[in-house]
Amino acid sequence: MSEDRRPPSGDQATVSVFVAVAPADAFDVFTRETDLWWRRSFKYRLAGRRPGTLYFEPGVGGRLFESFETESGTRVYEAGRVTVWDPPSRLVVNWRNSNFSPDESTELRVTVQHRGWAALRPDHPARHGLEGAAFSRMMGLWWSDLLTSMREFVERRSWETGGAMNP
Repeated sequence: MSEDRRPPSGDQATVSVFVAVAPADAFDVFTRETDLWWRRSFKYRLAGRRPGTLYFEPGVGGRLFESFETESGTRVYEAGRVTVWDPPSRLVVNWRNSNFSPDESTELRVTVQHRGWAALRPDHPARHGLEGAAFSRMMGLWWSDLLTSMREFVERRSWETGGAMNP
């Protein structure tokens, strides 16, 4: 962090989306039904469009992982570890892209604020050749796409169940 306590340019992306449900329901959809709303493509999942599961293990220390079948059997990739689990108000995950080395990670806070990117070297593949504001903009658009998918999932469910969130 710089001396004025602001993160360096390109260190974080913050995205907001309005989801018309109670905070507890939004937390449940985000953490318990992740696989149902998280987009399926190589941009968002290691498995791409192949069948698989994206899942949060609840509680501090729980994993965010993706499981899918390959020609050589089931592959499980740990994308993160929960460091704060405080439903319905707070979720923090230590995030790791598939192209991160073992000592690299970033932090996802579900409000959503994904930060800590400054710790990655400037030529890291996760940056796609972008720096500073351009990189933050790319990450913001990525999360915006995902959270829009979550909002649309919640709206469909609410409409299908006559406004009730619980299936």
